[in-house]
Amino acid sequence: MNTKVLLAALAGAVATFLSGWVIYGIALKDFFAANTTEAGAAVMRGEMPILWAIFVGCLAWSLLLALLYSRWAAISTFKGGAMAGAWIMFLIALGADFFSYASMNVGTMTMTLVDPVINAVQGAIAGGLIGWVLGYGNKA
Repeated sequence: MNTKVLLAALAGAVATFLSGWVIYGIALKDFFAANTTEAGAAVMRGEMPILWAIFVGCLAWSLLLALLYSRWAAISTFKGGAMAGAWIMFLIALGADFFSYASMNVGTMTMTLVDPVINAVQGAIAGGLIGWVLGYGNKA
């Protein structure tokens, strides 16, 4: 793993963290509150989640994208990174959300269907930045 991959992952993590704050914490806060079951609300940490742990999760997802792009997919543009990031994160979230819906009583089917779309948006933003950073300085 080289410095460019690490910088790309860091850029993606910051983008994912900030977009998550805007989307989940502000724009759709009431939607998720309305679509979380009582059992789901009972297991939440309360008003304030552990922010450093959220950032570590964002970094892990972004590192996954950066490694995929640099080692196997040769993605080094904003557009290519955004498209790949949207699909990868949509499919990861879709699988995880349906596994959660099937085995835990934490959210509604509506939440299960909306969350992967949000992850696709975040994946496009982070993936685009990751692709751009990986391609920065490359000659065309």
